[in-house]
Amino acid sequence: MPTQLPNPRVSPRFAGIVTFGRYPQLDAVATENLPLDWIIYGVPFDAGVTYRPGARFGPRAMREASQYLKRYHIEHDVDVCEKLSIADGGDAPVKPYDLRENAVAVAEWAFALSAGSRGTTKLLALGGDHSIAYANIRATYLRQGSPKGGLALVHFDSHLDTVDAVWGNQWGHASPFIRAIEDGLIDPRHMISIGIKGPLNAASDLDYAKGKGIRILTRDECSRRGAEGCARELGDFVASLKDAPAYVTFDIDAVDPAFAPGTGTPSVGGFSSTEALAMLRALKGLHVVGADVVEVLPDRDPTGITSFLAAHIAFEVLALSALRK
Repeated sequence: MPTQLPNPRVSPRFAGIVTFGRYPQLDAVATENLPLDWIIYGVPFDAGVTYRPGARFGPRAMREASQYLKRYHIEHDVDVCEKLSIADGGDAPVKPYDLRENAVAVAEWAFALSAGSRGTTKLLALGGDHSIAYANIRATYLRQGSPKGGLALVHFDSHLDTVDAVWGNQWGHASPFIRAIEDGLIDPRHMISIGIKGPLNAASDLDYAKGKGIRILTRDECSRRGAEGCARELGDFVASLKDAPAYVTFDIDAVDPAFAPGTGTPSVGGFSSTEALAMLRALKGLHVVGADVVEVLPDRDPTGITSFLAAHIAFEVLALSALRK
Protein backbone atom coordinates (compact mmCIF):
# COMPACT_ATOMS: atom_id res chain seq x y z
CA MET A 1 0.00 0.00 0.00
CA PRO A 2 1.24 3.54 -0.74
CA THR A 3 1.88 5.85 2.20
CA GLN A 4 -1.11 8.09 2.86
CA LEU A 5 -0.01 11.68 3.52
CA PRO A 6 -2.06 14.75 4.45
CA ASN A 7 -2.59 16.99 1.42
CA PRO A 8 -0.24 19.96 2.10
CA ARG A 9 -2.53 22.25 0.12
CA VAL A 10 -5.38 21.40 2.46
CA SER A 11 -3.63 20.57 5.75
CA PRO A 12 -0.68 22.94 6.38
CA ARG A 13 2.72 21.45 7.09
CA PHE A 14 2.95 23.52 10.26
CA ALA A 15 -0.21 21.96 11.69
CA GLY A 16 -1.07 18.59 13.20
CA ILE A 17 0.84 15.98 15.16
CA VAL A 18 4.55 15.86 14.26
CA THR A 19 5.61 12.51 12.81
CA PHE A 20 8.61 11.98 10.58
CA GLY A 21 7.76 13.18 7.07
CA ARG A 22 4.11 13.48 8.15
CA TYR A 23 3.95 9.72 7.67
CA PRO A 24 1.18 8.01 9.67
CA GLN A 25 1.76 6.79 13.20
CA LEU A 26 2.31 3.04 13.31
CA ASP A 27 -0.59 2.50 15.72
CA ALA A 28 -2.93 4.22 13.27
CA VAL A 29 -2.12 1.92 10.33
CA ALA A 30 -4.97 -0.48 9.64
CA THR A 31 -4.16 -4.18 10.00
CA GLU A 32 -5.09 -4.83 6.37
CA ASN A 33 -2.37 -2.37 5.31
CA LEU A 34 0.38 -4.37 7.03
CA PRO A 35 3.15 -5.30 6.58
CA LEU A 36 4.80 -1.96 5.93
CA ASP A 37 7.97 -1.42 3.94
CA TRP A 38 9.62 0.83 6.55
CA ILE A 39 9.13 1.86 10.15
CA ILE A 40 10.99 4.97 11.29
CA TYR A 41 11.62 5.34 15.00
CA GLY A 42 13.67 7.51 17.34
CA VAL A 43 16.30 6.57 19.90
CA PRO A 44 16.67 9.60 22.22
CA PHE A 45 19.92 8.49 23.81
CA ASP A 46 23.31 10.19 24.11
CA ALA A 47 25.02 8.60 27.12
CA GLY A 48 27.66 7.18 24.78
CA VAL A 49 29.23 10.46 23.70
CA THR A 50 32.89 11.33 24.26
CA TYR A 51 32.55 15.09 23.84
CA ARG A 52 29.34 17.16 23.75
CA PRO A 53 26.01 15.66 24.85
CA GLY A 54 22.60 16.68 23.52
CA ALA A 55 21.92 14.23 20.67
CA ARG A 56 19.10 12.75 22.77
CA PHE A 57 17.06 15.61 21.32
CA GLY A 58 17.98 14.65 17.74
CA PRO A 59 14.93 12.47 16.93
CA ARG A 60 12.53 15.21 17.96
CA ALA A 61 14.44 17.84 15.94
CA MET A 62 14.61 15.65 12.83
CA ARG A 63 10.88 14.98 12.99
CA GLU A 64 10.19 18.70 13.27
CA ALA A 65 12.51 19.50 10.35
CA SER A 66 10.97 16.73 8.22
CA GLN A 67 7.58 18.45 8.02
CA TYR A 68 8.72 20.11 4.80
CA LEU A 69 9.88 16.89 3.16
CA LYS A 70 8.10 16.20 -0.10
CA ARG A 71 7.43 12.84 -1.69
CA TYR A 72 8.85 12.98 -5.23
CA HIS A 73 12.61 12.53 -5.78
CA ILE A 74 13.64 14.45 -8.91
CA GLU A 75 17.02 12.80 -9.55
CA HIS A 76 15.76 9.24 -9.10
CA ASP A 77 12.38 10.00 -10.73
CA VAL A 78 10.53 8.14 -8.01
CA ASP A 79 7.58 8.96 -5.77
CA VAL A 80 8.72 7.52 -2.45
CA CYS A 81 5.27 7.47 -0.89
CA GLU A 82 3.73 5.82 -3.94
CA LYS A 83 6.29 3.02 -3.94
CA LEU A 84 6.69 2.49 -0.19
CA SER A 85 4.41 2.09 2.81
CA ILE A 86 6.02 3.94 5.73
CA ALA A 87 5.01 4.75 9.30
CA ASP A 88 6.52 6.45 12.33
CA GLY A 89 6.88 3.96 15.17
CA GLY A 90 7.52 6.52 17.90
CA ASP A 91 10.57 6.38 20.17
CA ALA A 92 12.27 3.32 21.61
CA PRO A 93 12.39 3.12 25.40
CA VAL A 94 15.95 3.89 26.49
CA LYS A 95 18.18 3.14 29.48
CA PRO A 96 20.07 6.43 29.96
CA TYR A 97 22.40 5.19 32.71
CA ASP A 98 23.74 2.01 31.10
CA LEU A 99 25.24 1.81 27.62
CA ARG A 100 25.18 -1.94 27.15
CA GLU A 101 21.76 -2.33 28.74
CA ASN A 102 20.45 0.33 26.39
CA ALA A 103 21.85 -1.41 23.32
CA VAL A 104 20.20 -4.67 24.31
CA ALA A 105 16.87 -3.07 25.26
CA VAL A 106 16.56 -0.99 22.07
CA ALA A 107 17.52 -3.97 19.89
CA GLU A 108 14.85 -6.14 21.53
CA TRP A 109 12.20 -3.43 21.20
CA ALA A 110 13.06 -2.73 17.55
CA PHE A 111 13.12 -6.42 16.69
CA ALA A 112 9.60 -6.77 18.10
CA LEU A 113 8.18 -3.76 16.23
CA SER A 114 5.20 -4.79 14.10
CA ALA A 115 5.98 -8.40 14.96
CA GLY A 116 4.14 -9.96 12.04
CA SER A 117 6.32 -8.13 9.54
CA ARG A 118 9.79 -9.36 10.48
CA GLY A 119 11.77 -10.06 7.34
CA THR A 120 9.54 -7.64 5.41
CA THR A 121 9.47 -4.33 7.25
CA LYS A 122 12.76 -2.45 7.44
CA LEU A 123 13.87 -0.16 10.26
CA LEU A 124 15.25 3.38 10.06
CA ALA A 125 16.48 4.69 13.42
CA LEU A 126 16.86 8.39 14.22
CA GLY A 127 19.55 9.04 16.83
CA GLY A 128 20.78 9.76 19.32
CA ASP A 129 24.53 9.22 19.39
CA HIS A 130 26.22 6.64 17.19
CA SER A 131 26.15 3.98 19.89
CA ILE A 132 22.49 3.41 18.97
CA ALA A 133 23.55 2.02 15.58
CA TYR A 134 24.48 -1.29 17.19
CA ALA A 135 20.91 -1.82 18.42
CA ASN A 136 19.29 -1.11 15.06
CA ILE A 137 21.89 -3.19 13.20
CA ARG A 138 21.21 -6.09 15.55
CA ALA A 139 17.44 -5.77 15.16
CA THR A 140 17.83 -5.52 11.37
CA TYR A 141 20.12 -8.55 11.22
CA LEU A 142 17.66 -10.67 13.21
CA ARG A 143 14.62 -9.44 11.27
CA GLN A 144 16.41 -10.38 8.05
CA GLY A 145 16.82 -13.96 9.25
CA SER A 146 20.44 -13.62 10.43
CA PRO A 147 22.05 -13.59 6.96
CA LYS A 148 25.16 -15.74 6.78
CA GLY A 149 28.32 -13.68 7.19
CA GLY A 150 26.44 -10.60 8.39
CA LEU A 151 25.13 -7.48 6.70
CA ALA A 152 27.09 -5.26 4.35
CA LEU A 153 27.60 -1.77 5.76
CA VAL A 154 27.85 1.65 4.15
CA HIS A 155 29.18 4.03 6.81
CA PHE A 156 29.35 7.83 6.43
CA ASP A 157 31.36 9.46 9.19
CA SER A 158 34.39 11.52 10.14
CA HIS A 159 35.40 8.76 12.56
CA LEU A 160 35.95 5.03 12.15
CA ASP A 161 34.01 4.10 15.32
CA THR A 162 36.04 0.92 15.74
CA VAL A 163 37.73 1.87 19.02
CA ASP A 164 37.60 -1.03 21.47
CA ALA A 165 36.88 1.08 24.57
CA VAL A 166 36.84 4.66 25.84
CA TRP A 167 37.13 5.33 29.59
CA GLY A 168 36.83 1.59 30.15
CA ASN A 169 33.47 1.29 28.38
CA GLN A 170 33.07 -0.76 25.19
CA TRP A 171 29.57 0.42 24.20
CA GLY A 172 30.00 4.13 23.49
CA HIS A 173 29.68 5.96 20.21
CA ALA A 174 33.30 5.22 19.30
CA SER A 175 32.73 1.45 19.36
CA PRO A 176 29.47 0.32 17.65
CA PHE A 177 31.07 -1.33 14.64
CA ILE A 178 33.75 -3.27 16.47
CA ARG A 179 30.95 -4.72 18.65
CA ALA A 180 28.76 -5.46 15.62
CA ILE A 181 31.63 -7.16 13.81
CA GLU A 182 32.51 -9.23 16.89
CA ASP A 183 28.90 -10.39 17.11
CA GLY A 184 28.78 -11.35 13.44
CA LEU A 185 26.16 -8.73 12.56
CA ILE A 186 28.38 -7.04 9.95
CA ASP A 187 30.73 -8.51 7.37
CA PRO A 188 33.78 -6.18 7.50
CA ARG A 189 34.88 -7.35 4.03
CA HIS A 190 31.64 -5.80 2.77
CA MET A 191 31.98 -2.56 4.72
CA ILE A 192 33.00 0.86 3.45
CA SER A 193 33.64 3.92 5.65
CA ILE A 194 33.26 7.18 3.73
CA GLY A 195 34.45 10.64 4.76
CA ILE A 196 36.99 9.67 7.43
CA LYS A 197 39.13 12.71 8.26
CA GLY A 198 40.79 14.78 10.90
CA PRO A 199 43.74 13.99 13.15
CA LEU A 200 43.71 10.71 15.09
CA ASN A 201 44.95 9.89 18.57
CA ALA A 202 47.48 7.48 17.01
CA ALA A 203 48.27 5.80 13.70
CA SER A 204 47.27 2.53 15.33
CA ASP A 205 43.64 3.74 15.38
CA LEU A 206 43.51 2.56 11.77
CA ASP A 207 44.80 -0.94 12.50
CA TYR A 208 41.53 -2.66 13.34
CA ALA A 209 39.70 -1.45 10.24
CA LYS A 210 42.61 -2.21 7.93
CA GLY A 211 43.14 -5.62 9.51
CA LYS A 212 39.49 -6.55 8.98
CA GLY A 213 39.47 -5.48 5.35
CA ILE A 214 37.18 -2.46 5.77
CA ARG A 215 37.43 -0.10 2.80
CA ILE A 216 38.30 3.38 4.05
CA LEU A 217 37.45 6.21 1.65
CA THR A 218 38.81 9.31 3.36
CA ARG A 219 37.52 12.81 2.78
CA ASP A 220 40.85 13.79 1.22
CA GLU A 221 40.69 10.83 -1.15
CA CYS A 222 37.21 11.92 -2.20
CA SER A 223 38.55 15.42 -2.87
CA ARG A 224 41.37 14.09 -5.03
CA ARG A 225 39.04 11.81 -7.01
CA GLY A 226 36.31 14.38 -7.43
CA ALA A 227 32.57 13.78 -7.41
CA GLU A 228 32.58 11.47 -10.43
CA GLY A 229 35.45 9.38 -9.08
CA CYS A 230 33.74 8.92 -5.72
CA ALA A 231 30.46 8.03 -7.40
CA ARG A 232 32.25 5.36 -9.44
CA GLU A 233 33.88 3.98 -6.29
CA LEU A 234 30.51 3.69 -4.57
CA GLY A 235 28.90 2.21 -7.66
CA ASP A 236 31.65 -0.43 -7.81
CA PHE A 237 31.11 -1.19 -4.13
CA VAL A 238 27.38 -1.69 -4.68
CA ALA A 239 28.08 -3.97 -7.65
CA SER A 240 30.55 -6.04 -5.62
CA LEU A 241 27.86 -6.89 -3.07
CA LYS A 242 25.82 -8.82 -5.65
CA ASP A 243 22.54 -7.76 -4.03
CA ALA A 244 23.58 -8.74 -0.50
CA PRO A 245 21.49 -7.09 2.25
CA ALA A 246 23.08 -3.79 3.29
CA TYR A 247 22.74 -1.32 6.12
CA VAL A 248 23.39 2.43 5.77
CA THR A 249 24.58 4.44 8.78
CA PHE A 250 25.06 8.19 8.48
CA ASP A 251 26.79 10.22 11.17
CA ILE A 252 25.96 13.86 10.45
CA ASP A 253 29.53 14.88 11.39
CA ALA A 254 30.66 13.52 8.02
CA VAL A 255 29.28 16.82 6.74
CA ASP A 256 31.33 19.96 7.30
CA PRO A 257 30.23 22.03 10.31
CA ALA A 258 29.64 24.93 7.93
CA PHE A 259 26.65 22.92 6.64
CA ALA A 260 25.86 20.88 9.78
CA PRO A 261 27.06 22.66 12.92
CA GLY A 262 24.66 20.82 15.20
CA THR A 263 26.72 17.81 16.21
CA GLY A 264 28.72 16.79 19.26
CA THR A 265 32.06 15.90 17.63
CA PRO A 266 32.45 18.34 14.72
CA SER A 267 35.29 17.75 12.28
CA VAL A 268 36.32 20.46 9.84
CA GLY A 269 36.93 19.85 6.14
CA GLY A 270 33.90 17.64 5.64
CA PHE A 271 31.47 17.16 2.79
CA SER A 272 29.08 19.86 1.72
CA SER A 273 25.39 19.03 1.92
CA THR A 274 25.32 18.74 -1.88
CA GLU A 275 28.22 16.28 -1.86
CA ALA A 276 26.63 14.18 0.89
CA LEU A 277 23.36 13.84 -1.02
CA ALA A 278 25.21 13.05 -4.26
CA MET A 279 27.12 10.20 -2.62
CA LEU A 280 23.93 8.71 -1.22
CA ARG A 281 22.41 8.86 -4.69
CA ALA A 282 25.48 7.09 -6.08
CA LEU A 283 24.41 4.04 -4.04
CA LYS A 284 21.58 3.42 -6.52
CA GLY A 285 20.92 -0.32 -6.68
CA LEU A 286 21.96 -1.00 -3.08
CA HIS A 287 19.75 -3.56 -1.33
CA VAL A 288 19.06 -1.43 1.76
CA VAL A 289 17.45 -3.39 4.60
CA GLY A 290 18.06 -0.96 7.47
CA ALA A 291 19.53 2.44 8.27
CA ASP A 292 20.16 5.13 10.83
CA VAL A 293 20.92 8.86 10.91
CA VAL A 294 22.72 9.92 14.07
CA GLU A 295 24.63 12.55 16.08
CA VAL A 296 22.31 15.50 15.45
CA LEU A 297 22.70 17.88 18.39
CA PRO A 298 20.08 20.59 17.85
CA ASP A 299 21.17 22.87 20.69
CA ARG A 300 24.44 23.60 18.84
CA ASP A 301 22.50 24.79 15.78
CA PRO A 302 19.84 27.44 16.44
CA THR A 303 19.21 27.76 12.68
CA GLY A 304 18.03 24.14 12.39
CA ILE A 305 19.96 23.43 9.17
CA THR A 306 21.58 20.32 10.64
CA SER A 307 18.24 18.71 11.48
CA PHE A 308 16.86 19.76 8.10
CA LEU A 309 19.78 18.09 6.30
CA ALA A 310 19.51 14.96 8.48
CA ALA A 311 15.82 14.59 7.60
CA HIS A 312 16.69 14.78 3.91
CA ILE A 313 19.43 12.19 4.37
CA ALA A 314 16.84 9.82 5.82
CA PHE A 315 14.63 10.56 2.81
CA GLU A 316 17.52 9.73 0.44
CA VAL A 317 17.82 6.29 2.08
CA LEU A 318 14.10 5.70 1.60
CA ALA A 319 14.44 6.77 -2.03
CA LEU A 320 17.11 4.11 -2.59
CA SER A 321 14.64 1.54 -1.28
CA ALA A 322 11.80 2.94 -3.41
CA LEU A 323 13.95 2.53 -6.54
CA ARG A 324 14.10 -1.23 -5.95
CA LYS A 325 10.31 -1.44 -5.87
